[in-house]
Amino acid sequence: MERIKGMRFFDPHIHMTSRTTDDYQAMADAGITAIIEPAFWLGQPRTGIDTFRDYFNSLIGWERFRSSQFGIKHYCTIGLNSKEANNEKLAEAVMEILPLFIYKEGVVGVGEIGFDDQTAAEEKYYRAQLELAKEAGLPVQIHTPHRDKKKGTQRSMDIALEHGLDPKMIIVDHNNEETVQEVLDRGFWAAFTIYPFTKMGNERMVEIVKQYGSERIMVNSAADWGISDPLAVPKTAALMHESGIDLNDIHLVTFRNAISAFAQSGQIDEADFESVKDIDQRLKFNGSTVLRGGQQPRIDKQSNIIR
Repeated sequence: MERIKGMRFFDPHIHMTSRTTDDYQAMADAGITAIIEPAFWLGQPRTGIDTFRDYFNSLIGWERFRSSQFGIKHYCTIGLNSKEANNEKLAEAVMEILPLFIYKEGVVGVGEIGFDDQTAAEEKYYRAQLELAKEAGLPVQIHTPHRDKKKGTQRSMDIALEHGLDPKMIIVDHNNEETVQEVLDRGFWAAFTIYPFTKMGNERMVEIVKQYGSERIMVNSAADWGISDPLAVPKTAALMHESGIDLNDIHLVTFRNAISAFAQSGQIDEADFESVKDIDQRLKFNGSTVLRGGQQPRIDKQSNIIR
């Protein structure tokens, strides 16, 4: 905490639907002031369109409210994830309702979309959603596949360019040492997910910033229902500081670049980060609060007292 004292952070990819309110509190205490929650796969296949509708509504409703109760500004990206694009009947129904959500307040992009197994169905709906983003003038948040990542990343970028999208409107996520050079060379934003044992470790991330600098690079946690860490961004900032990386570079990759990329949606005003600092946990959303079973509101987030 001493290493990051006074720093502010923006986590542009974190799945708070899967996290507890304790995580929100820890994130706020560590200096995370804003987040983006991409629509994603919840761990088991959804079987009907209403489950998608309810989920999308939660991203623009309850989850935004819950985040505000801990002084964190919440945005989201909305899309049909690549894994569930393979259920074509359901995917068609999801495509019909996406226009009802992507223009909502707080939606800063179409995502996360792209490839999983790199099937024909995934490509079909990836292309359709690129067109949707293009029409809406929204950034695109691309999920690159865990398997055969280099091929999937190249293919994702090739298709986006085919559809006439500006690389500066596209955030290519889950990069690693194998993909970063080409992503940057082609003018896209390169996002890196600090996720235990799989995508990217923060020691490796330090070396990437040392090698490539901070231009168009951003760090996220993608914390979800798996073994993951919602404090990955501030922890990586602390390690960068300890490793001698310039404070301005740390600021860019852990805060400013995410704002620059997603503010192209017209939905992000940095002044809004301050508007959620006056916390009153007595507030309700559709009759619900973050307080359970007689808990007392923690109105001042600086308080260390938990009753």
